[in-house]
Amino acid sequence: MKASRLINLGERIVVANPERIDETDQKLLDALAVNARLSLKELAQAAGMSSPSAAERLRRLEERGIIRAFTIDIDPAALGYPMQAIVRVRPLPGQLHIVKKLIQETPEFIECDKVTGDDCFIARLVVRSMGELDGILDKIAERAETNTSMIKSSPVKRRLPPV
Repeated sequence: MKASRLINLGERIVVANPERIDETDQKLLDALAVNARLSLKELAQAAGMSSPSAAERLRRLEERGIIRAFTIDIDPAALGYPMQAIVRVRPLPGQLHIVKKLIQETPEFIECDKVTGDDCFIARLVVRSMGELDGILDKIAERAETNTSMIKSSPVKRRLPPV
C-alpha cells in the first residue's frame, strides 16, 4: 500500500494519493479542516452519513495515518507575542546539528523547515519585543548566520491552489 502525503491548505486538506480515500472521507477531512472541534453528529451531517459510520471512518483515517492530529489555530498576539519574524538560518561549517537543536529547544520558534538553497532552515519566530528577538538570535549567531524579516501582515493565508 502506498503512503499518502497530506497537505493542509487552510479550509481543505488535499491528499496527494487520492485513491486511498473516497468522496466521503474527503468530506470528513474538509469539515475537520474548517473546525476540528465539530461534534460527531455535526461531522456525520457534513458528510451525509450516520454518527456511527462517521466514527468508524474517522477511526480508519487515523489508523491509516491520514489524520495525524486534531489541532487548533492560536493567535500568538492574543498570548502576548505581537511580533512575528521569518528567520533564514545558515549554520557555520560543522554546526548544522547544534543549530537544529537550538531551534528545536527555543519555544519562540513556532515553525521551522529544513530547505535547499543557500540557507539550511527557514523558521517562523514569535516574540514580545525587538529586545527578545535580539536575545534569541544572539544565541544562534555564535553558530550560524541569520537573515531576519519581520512579518507586517499575512494577506494570503494557506489556501488551496487553483483546481
